[in-house]
Amino acid sequence: MLDEISDDAEERMGKSLASLRTAFARIRTGRANPSLLDPIEISYYDVPTPLNQVSAITVEDGRTLVISPWEKGLIGAIEKAIMTSDIGITPNTSGDVIRLPMPPLTEENRRDLVKTARAEAENARIAIRNIRRDSISDVRELAKEKVVADDEAHRAEDALQKLTDLHVKQIDQELDAKESDLMQI
Repeated sequence: MLDEISDDAEERMGKSLASLRTAFARIRTGRANPSLLDPIEISYYDVPTPLNQVSAITVEDGRTLVISPWEKGLIGAIEKAIMTSDIGITPNTSGDVIRLPMPPLTEENRRDLVKTARAEAENARIAIRNIRRDSISDVRELAKEKVVADDEAHRAEDALQKLTDLHVKQIDQELDAKESDLMQI
């Protein structure tokens, strides 16, 4: 019973960490990264479809993304979706490909992106702590109902705290790496 609670908590904390990594991938740095376009969807036969499912997205050089739609008629829809998104990049169309040159980041932009990264990291820490709180509550409920002994419950709570500390440390490491990546010129 306690193992199930611990395993569930570990799985949920792992998902929170994976979500943080996804959020960090969407925060643009000076380099081109195809995951920057993940949140963009276009209308493909009146169905909202992620951009990466209707085109090939490649990195041409360190600062340019190239979008090659599988159907030439999608170029206009892709341009419109990029322009209305909040990524702050203007597409350049040449023939049947769309190029997205990444503008260099200013110091002010870098600081704003670092603030965004810190906010995402704090949200992930809060999610981890909420998972810990819920799991410890479940353990205490089992101890209260005398399903498990008090000593076992305390050991389970200690294990959950160690698991939480481990995941929070990983979040901090991810944040440090992202901050150094953002502040790198």
